[in-house]
Amino acid sequence: MRKIFISSDHAGFKLKEQIKDYLKNKKIKFEDFGPKDDSSVDYPDYAHKVAKRVKLNKTHVGILVCGSGTGMNIAANKHKNIRAAQCFNLKSTKLSRLHNDANIITLGSRLITKKNALKFVSVFLNTKFEGGRHSRRVKKI
Repeated sequence: MRKIFISSDHAGFKLKEQIKDYLKNKKIKFEDFGPKDDSSVDYPDYAHKVAKRVKLNKTHVGILVCGSGTGMNIAANKHKNIRAAQCFNLKSTKLSRLHNDANIITLGSRLITKKNALKFVSVFLNTKFEGGRHSRRVKKI
C-alpha cells in the first residue's frame, strides 16, 4: 500500500488536522511530518520533509497545506522527481493526476473550504495517471 505523507505550516495546521481526521475515518494510513500546533513555522522546512519522503518511492504521495498553497508548491517542486500540484478546484485536482502524474497535492487553507479540501484529497488519492502521451510529457519535466 502506498504511503501518504502530510504536513503544513502554521496557517495550514487546522486544515491539515481536518484532513488527517478524514484519512483516519477512511482508514487511510498516513504519516504526519508536523508541525504539532499552529505556532509560526517556515513552510519550506515542512515541504522539504514531505518531498524527500515522497521521492523515495513512486507510489508515495504527499499532502501539503499552507495559507495559499503556493509556497509549499514552490518548495516541494525544487526536488527532482516531485510533481507538486496546487489544486483549487475538482478539475485542476483530477487533471493534476490524470495528465501530470502529480505526487504531491498542495492546498491553500485561506482559499478553499474544508469541504472542498476533503473532496480534492479524495479525488487526488483516487485518480490514476493516464499514461500514454502524458508519460512522454512528464518525462520532459
